[in-house]
Amino acid sequence: MDSRIHFFSQKDVIPQKVNHELLGIRGRQANEFAELGFPILPGIILNTGIASVLDPKAIKKDIKDLLDKCAKLVGKTYGDMENPMLLKIIISSNMAISTYPTLHNFGLVKPTIGGFAKWVGEDFAANEVLFLINGMLTIEERIKDLEEKKKEKDEISSQIKLIKRILGIHGPSNELHGEEDKSPVPKKKTAVEYMDEYAKYFPKGFFDDAENQLLAALGEISGMLKIDEQNDNDTAIMVQPMVYGNYGKDSCSGYFHSRNIITGERKLQGNYYTGKFNEIGSEGHEINQIDSAHLKQLEKIGWALEDKFKEIRQVRFTVENGKLWLIEQRLVDHKSTQSDLKLLLDLNKRKIVDASYVIKAIDPLRLNEILHPVINNASVKGLKSWKGGIAGAPGAAIGKVYFSTEALLEGKKLSAKQGEDERCILVLESSFAGDVKAIEVSAGVLTAEGGYSAHASVVARQYGKVSLVCPALRIKGTKAAIGDFSFSQGDYITLDVPFYGESTVYLGVADLIEPNPKESGLLDFIDMAKSFLKKFHVRCNADTPKDAALALSFGAEGVGLCRTEHMFFKDDRINVFRDMLLSDDNKERQKALNKLQVMQRDDFYGIMKVMAGKEVTIRLLDSPLHEFMPHNPDELQAYIDHAGKGKNSKPSKADITARIDALHEFNPMLGHRGCRIAVSYPEIYAMQVKAIFEAVYKLKSEKVEVKPEIMVPIIMNVSELKLIAYGKKIEGSNYLGIVDIEEALRKELKVKEAEYKIGTMIELPAAALGAGEIARYGRFFSFGTNDLTQTTLGISRDDFTAFMPDYTLFDLINGNPFSTLDPRVKELIALAADRGRLTRPDLICGLCGEHGANPENVRFCMDTGLDYVSCSPYSVPIALLAVAQAEIDKSEVKPN
Repeated sequence: MDSRIHFFSQKDVIPQKVNHELLGIRGRQANEFAELGFPILPGIILNTGIASVLDPKAIKKDIKDLLDKCAKLVGKTYGDMENPMLLKIIISSNMAISTYPTLHNFGLVKPTIGGFAKWVGEDFAANEVLFLINGMLTIEERIKDLEEKKKEKDEISSQIKLIKRILGIHGPSNELHGEEDKSPVPKKKTAVEYMDEYAKYFPKGFFDDAENQLLAALGEISGMLKIDEQNDNDTAIMVQPMVYGNYGKDSCSGYFHSRNIITGERKLQGNYYTGKFNEIGSEGHEINQIDSAHLKQLEKIGWALEDKFKEIRQVRFTVENGKLWLIEQRLVDHKSTQSDLKLLLDLNKRKIVDASYVIKAIDPLRLNEILHPVINNASVKGLKSWKGGIAGAPGAAIGKVYFSTEALLEGKKLSAKQGEDERCILVLESSFAGDVKAIEVSAGVLTAEGGYSAHASVVARQYGKVSLVCPALRIKGTKAAIGDFSFSQGDYITLDVPFYGESTVYLGVADLIEPNPKESGLLDFIDMAKSFLKKFHVRCNADTPKDAALALSFGAEGVGLCRTEHMFFKDDRINVFRDMLLSDDNKERQKALNKLQVMQRDDFYGIMKVMAGKEVTIRLLDSPLHEFMPHNPDELQAYIDHAGKGKNSKPSKADITARIDALHEFNPMLGHRGCRIAVSYPEIYAMQVKAIFEAVYKLKSEKVEVKPEIMVPIIMNVSELKLIAYGKKIEGSNYLGIVDIEEALRKELKVKEAEYKIGTMIELPAAALGAGEIARYGRFFSFGTNDLTQTTLGISRDDFTAFMPDYTLFDLINGNPFSTLDPRVKELIALAADRGRLTRPDLICGLCGEHGANPENVRFCMDTGLDYVSCSPYSVPIALLAVAQAEIDKSEVKPN
């Protein structure tokens, strides 16, 4: 036997001493089946050392001997006139993507066609002859192409098209489908007539003798490989018997996945087709309905494959006359993250893989899929759609369209009253702070302006909503258009925003698959990931007790950013806040502040109670004051009506408008915001600080451990932080700092001092450069990387998408700086952390914002010596997994 020729079967495994690279990918896969002792069809492999230099005469005896071994196992003989064993030839390349066809039905010659037809019928037999001819013509076509014989190649190409059309019209065989053609249908011929018609394209006697046919085919294929320069350990040839699901009684074909590829349930998923060669044009039965003996075999096979490959596998099989044969097994391309997660947890539970393997096997960003609804693809067939846009927050959402916050809130209220579907989607040119309340209750938001870090996207991620930025969106009144379809207010649309791949907007209603963190295995996975964490941890951005509780369930170790301005946008608060800002009467202003203080105290109480024993970083008011003002005539009139309640007369529209205009700024993001508001309006921060400590001392009285951290935003120099933290006395004026306010409240309540920290958000280059001085008065730094990126690069997160495509085209910037930290922003963070710790060695440093959910940024933060990242509740598992993977990688690095 030529040492370059190998045999495999359920009981015959190609030895390990043979270099398995010589078998090609398909050959290795077949041998893997054999190694597992599965009922695989036996086969012959002509390895890469011989495949392109075959001498058919030299291998004739070896091939015959091995085919006899196959016959004993299959129960049919190659060339037998009554019950012929047919063969397929697989060109087994070592390239993952190969253009070579699989060739079927060798052994169909004039002496055997009658016997074969008795088992499967005349029409099927004729189709199989055509399929054999088509495969060999494809080889001949390629040879002529390589030999640059255009005329002969074109003639063969036309015959291939004709055969495909015949097969498509008269019933598909295997995977061939005909092309639509309205010309007269070619007349159906017998198998022998097809042999006679096409014999001229093949070596002499091709359809006269089965043995000669096989050797001739191998010779042609080898010649093609040689011309194609596949002679350098690239390609092998595999020969295997064929079995048929329509061959006699108790026969079927089918396929299955080793478990459900959506839910991950450990139950076979697939179909089988009784009396059918394959599924094309056939009505299948659910795989678990197959007879119990075969089901047990298939389960054993599927789950053994999972254990070996540590992934979900797809298996094709055929039952011929009651005997099960496996045709092929391969990985599954399209499967849910949940299914992979459930498999990995199952493998870990059975001690097949360890915890580090499970953690490293899942890309952190894939967890987005488990945390949000996904589209059932079968439900969107026939719906108009538009593809594209910028993913702001991943997931899928369905709802009625509304073009303003007011319309959405009113529409939702009316739907609830009438017992109708309350799902809604907010569609805007761009969103502002006043739209938060609509985004919070919507299913998703579609905007025309912005990007990943735009307001709508950030808020949507915070609340677990779907966000898509669609520059092609055109809104006119209560109508909008995208691409070639339009919709009006009240119409349903579906948003599909995957983390990977292209987003889609559908006109109409699709079906959603809702997430279930417990059933999906996510919570168990989070616990496993947290077991690898050391000092570095993950906090959450949370503005409500509900957000904090959700993040805690996802593994957050405290709150890294509580944005107090978001608390003022609720319906029962926004006008009270406006009263405070627009009042020209100190008594009225204080009255509004007292109301707000109670509201904020209750919020802080709820958040810190949820996070008992964990740090809660509360950022004092940061947003520019104009964001709290009415943004349209309806909002303005509603506020005027509110301001006039209980009074003899309403304030005039002109008066209110004048006061609002007085707050206008040309560049508000670099204007009167953050700590600058506190300098001008110290009573606002004083109210917030009182609310914080009222909540702290109330919780302490209830024996709840609290760890408040008060963060002062938009600091540009040490003097600002010193003033706000410790106050200042000047002639004729006394500015009360945070410590003064806390001390006064403590004395009033007659309680012991609570431990708390004052720190700042580093979000300006000036603050980063002055970090050494700032650390004298701040016990922690939180890097606000959205603003730090804007102020370092001089670009707006809401507007940069307008020109970023042009910058990307010319490679002027690498990626999205509001997703992946820019190198210069990284340099400022590292510099600030180093300078701050030179002053205060125990300085706590963290990064808050959506940069914190990017695995690449997480690794940078860990390498730089930061203590934590903080991100939205739905991003916490992603960041946790990134931290765990980084810790595992560090532990696996061996010292030099």
